Amino acid sequence: MSLSVIVALAEGFEEIEAVTPIDVLRRAGLNLISVGLTDRTVTGTHGIVLTADKTWNEVAALTPDVLVLPGGMPGSKNLGDHSGLRQMAERIVAAGGWLAANCAAPAFTLAPWGLLSNRKATCFPGCEMQFPADVTYQDAAVLVDGHIITARGPGATFDFSLKLLGCLLNGGTAESLRSQMQYNGKS
Repeated sequence: MSLSVIVALAEGFEEIEAVTPIDVLRRAGLNLISVGLTDRTVTGTHGIVLTADKTWNEVAALTPDVLVLPGGMPGSKNLGDHSGLRQMAERIVAAGGWLAANCAAPAFTLAPWGLLSNRKATCFPGCEMQFPADVTYQDAAVLVDGHIITARGPGATFDFSLKLLGCLLNGGTAESLRSQMQYNGKS
């Protein structure tokens, strides 16, 4: 059975941080659903409009294995303000699943929810000022602490996606996909 993944899309999301993990994880055969929190049509921070696979109401009761939170502003704040999404994230953590947040989402979504407490995390430079004292900021492109993966921002998105894939499946699958996609960066 394939792992279930939800990529949450809030108005003002960072486009590359949503599309890249969707593409990479689907190429690897994972069961991924993009979810518009307010509507199926969601506009990113740079005006790119995406049509999500489902709306929040269609998935609210689910507990996927993985929740991916793209950054961007005001997208990250919009994610953080969504109480149903917070409850889903808490269910995922309780079930031993994975949370993956990029850019501003670690600071404006996961940290306010208390899900980064006593952990190491990275985020878009400057956003770490939003971290409470019990979160240890690390200046890293991608960081894994337990079942939570955080990343610095748009430029780290491919590495973030491959690191997530490696954690979910295995490093060989991530390396094979990296080679097929002709990507020479490191994750």
